[in-house]
Amino acid sequence: MPHDPSKETIPVYGVTPETLEERLLQLPKHARAWAQAAGYKAGAAKVLTLPGEDGRIAFALLGLDREGSHPDFAAGALAGSLPAGDYRIAEGFADTDTAALAFALSAYRFGRYRRTSSAELPRLMVPSGTDVGALGIILDGVGLARDLINTPANDLGPAELADEAARLFAAHGGTTEVVVGDDLLDKGFPMVHAVGAGSDRAPRLVDCTWGPQDAPKVTLVGKGVVFDTGGLDIKPSNAMLLMKKDMGGAANVLGLASMIMAAKLPVRLRVIIPAVENAISGRAFRPGDILQSRKGITVEIGNTDAEGRLILGDALALADEEAPEILIDMATLTGAARVALGPDLPPFYTDDDTLADRLAAAAHAVNDPLWRMPLWKPYAKYLESRVADTNHINTTGGGFAGSVTAALFLAKFVEKAESWVHFDIYGWSPSERPGRPKGGEAQAIRALFSLFRERFPVDA
Repeated sequence: MPHDPSKETIPVYGVTPETLEERLLQLPKHARAWAQAAGYKAGAAKVLTLPGEDGRIAFALLGLDREGSHPDFAAGALAGSLPAGDYRIAEGFADTDTAALAFALSAYRFGRYRRTSSAELPRLMVPSGTDVGALGIILDGVGLARDLINTPANDLGPAELADEAARLFAAHGGTTEVVVGDDLLDKGFPMVHAVGAGSDRAPRLVDCTWGPQDAPKVTLVGKGVVFDTGGLDIKPSNAMLLMKKDMGGAANVLGLASMIMAAKLPVRLRVIIPAVENAISGRAFRPGDILQSRKGITVEIGNTDAEGRLILGDALALADEEAPEILIDMATLTGAARVALGPDLPPFYTDDDTLADRLAAAAHAVNDPLWRMPLWKPYAKYLESRVADTNHINTTGGGFAGSVTAALFLAKFVEKAESWVHFDIYGWSPSERPGRPKGGEAQAIRALFSLFRERFPVDA
C-alpha cells in the first residue's frame, strides 16, 4: 500500500524481550493489561494485536529476531498473522525497508490452481522514503521464480519453459532463439539432446539476449529439468515428489533477468536454459553410455540421475565461447549440498576471490544467505574414467564431496569467462518462515541483483 500519512492505519511496533516493558508503558493501560494477560514475551516473529477502548484493534506488537543478522526480517510474520486491516511500521524497527520487503515476500501466494478466496488480507503501508519502484522490481523477480517452480510439470514442460523465457525477454525488448529436438545435434548440444531424448516432450536450448552489444557481458545459465524421474537409474517415489522443482535454476536465472532488465542495468544480458525432461523410455540414455559434448570432452555416464550437470556442460560451453565478464550458473544440482548446508543456505563456487567476497557481503546485506565452498582441485581425480575423458559423477572417491565434484565437472566447460560462479541451490522452502513462504523459492538472486546494481550502476 503506497505511503499516505493521511490514511488511518494501525501502528506495528517492533519489540524484543528487553524493550517490551518500555513499549507497553507508552501504550494505554488497557492495552498493557491485554498484553500481560496474553502472556506475550516478544518472541522472535511472534505477533500480538492489542485493542483500543472501542474493542477494535488499535496496536500490534512484533517480536524481532534477535538471533538473526536481520532482526527486522521478522516482519514477514505479519503477513500471515495479522487480521485484515491497514497497518504501518511504527517505532522499534532499525530498517523499515527490510521490514516492508519481508512483509511483501511473505504475502506471496500461488493461487493458479485454487479458487480465489474472498477473504481480505492485511495491508502494510510502505514506509516513507522507501523506493517503491526498486521494491517492486525485486518482488516481481522473486514472484516469477516462485511461480515457475511451483507450477507442476504437466503444465510446464520444456516448450512452456522456453515460452516463459521468450515472453519475459520480449516484454523488455530482448530476443530469444530456441533449438529444438534433433536440431540440438546439428547445432552442437549432444548432451542436452541425450538427456531429453527419453521424453515425448522434445528437449530445447533456449538462448535469450537483451541490452547493447558493447555493454559488459553478463551471462546466466539455468538448469531447466522440468521433471526428473532419475532416468533409468530411477528415483524412489518419495524422492520424485518434488521433482517439478528441478528447473529451479532456470526459474531463478529468469527471476534475476527480470530484475536486471526492469532496472535497466547497463549490461549485455544473456540467459541460456537447457530445457529437458529426464524421462524413461527406449530412447533414454543409459548408465555406461559415452556422450559427446559441445566442448569436445567425452563423458562416461555413471548415473542417469546426475543429468543436470550434463545439460549444463553444453550450455556453459556455449556461454563461455564469447568470454563474458561474468558467467553465472544456477542449478538444483546435488543432494550433497543439502547434506552439507541444508535447504536454506546454498553453496556457491568460484575461483574469483574478490567476486566471492563481494557476493558474500551482498548476500549478508540483503538477507539472501549464501556460503562459499571450495573448488578443491585434488578431488578432480574422483571424476576419472577409463574409457572416456571424464565421468560426470564421483566414481572413485567413495561418494564423498558430491557438491564439490559436481562443480569441478562443470568447471571443465569454462575457460574464457573472466569470472564464473556456480550456485548449487535447493529452490524450495520446506517450511514457512518470515519472508519465505513454504514452496518454490528464489535463492541467491536478490544477492546477485544487489551485487550487479553496485557493479553496473545505471548512471555510470
